[in-house]
Amino acid sequence: MIRAFDAFSLPVLRWLDPEDAHRLAIQGLRFLPPAKPRADDPKLAMRAFGLNFPNPIGMAAGFDKSAEVPDALLRLGFGFVEIGSVTPKPQSGNPRPRLFRLERDEAVVNRMGFNNDGADVALRRLAARAQHGGIVGVNVGANKDSPDRVADYVKLIETFAPVASYFTVNVSSPNTPGLRNLQEGALLDDLLARVIDARERVRQKAGDTPVLLKIAPDLSLAQLDDVVQVARSRRVDGMIVSNTTIARPSTLREVMRAKEQGGLSGRPLFRLSTRMVAETYVRVEGAFPLIGVGGVDSGGAALTKIRAGASLIQLYSSLIYKGLGLVDEIKRDLTSTLLRTGRDSLSEIVGADAATLTAEDWPGM
Repeated sequence: MIRAFDAFSLPVLRWLDPEDAHRLAIQGLRFLPPAKPRADDPKLAMRAFGLNFPNPIGMAAGFDKSAEVPDALLRLGFGFVEIGSVTPKPQSGNPRPRLFRLERDEAVVNRMGFNNDGADVALRRLAARAQHGGIVGVNVGANKDSPDRVADYVKLIETFAPVASYFTVNVSSPNTPGLRNLQEGALLDDLLARVIDARERVRQKAGDTPVLLKIAPDLSLAQLDDVVQVARSRRVDGMIVSNTTIARPSTLREVMRAKEQGGLSGRPLFRLSTRMVAETYVRVEGAFPLIGVGGVDSGGAALTKIRAGASLIQLYSSLIYKGLGLVDEIKRDLTSTLLRTGRDSLSEIVGADAATLTAEDWPGM
């Protein structure tokens, strides 16, 4: 079914304006037959943040911003889905055009600006599917015009705690002016203190909901030191490494499109984001697990990300070029790797190459 869907949809979607294609893809998934997904190989199971993931491949935030199709994505074989970024109030985002394909680079530049239907709508949708099971995380962000952005995060934690499998605190999008400042020492410490406090306040009614921090790949190593120190001291449950980059590698072939303002994702982000996974992994020292994001477009790329220190991975941009069949392809490759090397679980190789990677020259951007 997935192969047939890809064969029909990829040429059509690539012909359309990127944002129109995204909207059409969401609509198509809404009408996906409610077939039960094929069971994953038990070797792919991963436990992280107190949650049991059937496989380590997740849909990254940004695809299903307003929780329209999380169950359809789970049926397609994802081990987990992250919706959002959700903001307290509905938000239209930045003016169009704001999404650009770099075809020859298998990359995307976006400056969407947290466009979403708002917390009330997303909450209703998640509450309606609460009995369906599956791991659905909620990526939370602040409204662009908010007078108190930290209060926005706190409100969202309190609102979504009963229906979220986990939270991702997104302070690393480059498309909301000033948002990345929240990654800085004292500001981040205050934000995480208030977010964790909010989680604790609703724990009795909503249960224990893990809180993850998503960071930019453009942090300096000194800044990363500070971020990890704050994350560990505030006892977050994990980190996601990384968001899109504002850098533009000199190797990009779509030179004119690359000049568009916004965050770059896809294949050109792979080396930088993977290096940041390794750098974060050695600094975390096992205090919590990591999710690796950025340029995962094959089983080999997923394996590299895991060996760099990621317990789980997420993808999005690569689906534009490879189709939904990529999820099963990655799972097959990971399973065959485990069989070939005689290992029982991916957890045995998490971080195996982290120290080696951090000793290499910095990836050129």
